[in-house]
Amino acid sequence: MFIGHFALGYAAKRWVPQLSLATLFAAALFADLLWPVLVATGIEHVRIVPGATASTPLEFISYPYSHALTSLILWGVVSGWLVARPYHRARIFIVILALVVSHWLLDFITHIPDMPLYPGGPRYGLGLWNSVIGTALVESVMFAAGVAIYARATRPRDGVGRWAFAGLTTFLLVGFIVNASASPPPSVRALWMMAIVLGALTLALAWWADSHRASA
Repeated sequence: MFIGHFALGYAAKRWVPQLSLATLFAAALFADLLWPVLVATGIEHVRIVPGATASTPLEFISYPYSHALTSLILWGVVSGWLVARPYHRARIFIVILALVVSHWLLDFITHIPDMPLYPGGPRYGLGLWNSVIGTALVESVMFAAGVAIYARATRPRDGVGRWAFAGLTTFLLVGFIVNASASPPPSVRALWMMAIVLGALTLALAWWADSHRASA
């Protein structure tokens, strides 16, 4: 799943307005932010196989530390504690934990059976990625709902808050379309490098746009 993860980050702003949208995105995308780093260091492994599914050419050989359910629960507990500690709010801990763990649940829906319950454990997946139309429909509906919730929960402080939010949302939509229609990456190295750069750019844009918006 791609923009479906961002949808939950957008929506979560309604319940924890004191947190930056960048923090919420980072929680929802935690697995995918950690994954390219582990691939780059040879700890986790992926293979480019055109036709692996109808929606992606990636075959995920091993990603037990970034995508296993038990791993994400542990990462979620640590992340939730770190983010909530300055605020002393249980709600923040719960939301961050839920966002980190939600990554496994959403990927379980889209991936073929390659999502591990725990490192070395059984793998599951419903395989929505085998339907391009189904994937586009589910993710688009989720994204529209998440953006709408965020738009109602915040208001622009200035023109930057209005247009940066629109630009960020457009950037994510265009990225979703390009990702679905582009040719496979030329190499695994190009894949993880692009993932790291785009991840950092997206979080920076989210922080910038959100910093110019106030809670409604």
